[in-house]
Amino acid sequence: MDWADRAVLAGLSRTLPRSLWRGLFVQPTTLLRWHRDLVRRRWTYPHQQGRPAVAAEIRTLVLRLARENPTWGYRRIHGELCRLGYMDRIGASTVWAILHRAGVAPAPVRSAVSWRQFLRAQAEGVLAVDFFAVDTVLLKRLYVLFVIEAATRRVYVLGVTTHPVGEWVAQQARNLLMSLEDRVDRFRFLIRDRDTKFTVAFDAVFAAEGIQVLTTPIRGAAGQRLRGAVGGHRSAGGAGPDAHLRRPTAAIGPGRVHQPLQPSPPAPRIEPGTAT
Repeated sequence: MDWADRAVLAGLSRTLPRSLWRGLFVQPTTLLRWHRDLVRRRWTYPHQQGRPAVAAEIRTLVLRLARENPTWGYRRIHGELCRLGYMDRIGASTVWAILHRAGVAPAPVRSAVSWRQFLRAQAEGVLAVDFFAVDTVLLKRLYVLFVIEAATRRVYVLGVTTHPVGEWVAQQARNLLMSLEDRVDRFRFLIRDRDTKFTVAFDAVFAAEGIQVLTTPIRGAAGQRLRGAVGGHRSAGGAGPDAHLRRPTAAIGPGRVHQPLQPSPPAPRIEPGTAT
């Protein structure tokens, strides 16, 4: 069959009762598969060759340095590799990735508060914005702009368009703030990626309401950036690759000293028979 035959069969199937669809030569699931194939062929991008794989010798050396030197962070390990002549063969982020995949903390543990606990504590004031795409039956791609509240997982669908230009995106941001009304003061941060559709005008809409825009995802070094923006708190070393590089609070300077999060002191132990 060619595509014209398939289109005729699909049209004729609509005239039959739904109870007879199971006996059709072409079932609805088949039509959906045909559509997925069309979309896949329409939006097939050329495969780009990625970075070369890291040699097993280097990976083994990274893990050995981390095992024999538990107080070293991933940047210290990268510095030692540069001294050994591996400067052009591996980067600091690759060292962090090797340690992360092996389940080794990229930096020493700095406090009893983990990154997960910290994010939960700050989730009330975090928004995240992004696009996702939908392909119609006629292979027309629609872009959906949405915002999600990190604490409640509530999603706001801001708009759908075929041409998401910067002016349109900025206007949707204004519409969001108007719909939030008196709840705007609850939010302190907006997380977005580095898509060029998020222009300076888009960031200015949120900055006018006192909401800081973060342009990196919450993982790796970006996690440290959010923690520093919130107040310089320290988290578990495995949460971000740069935790061991943070300066002590005394070196930050006057007017910017923040108290790090600390675990609650243990309750005093009272021996039986003693007075409280």
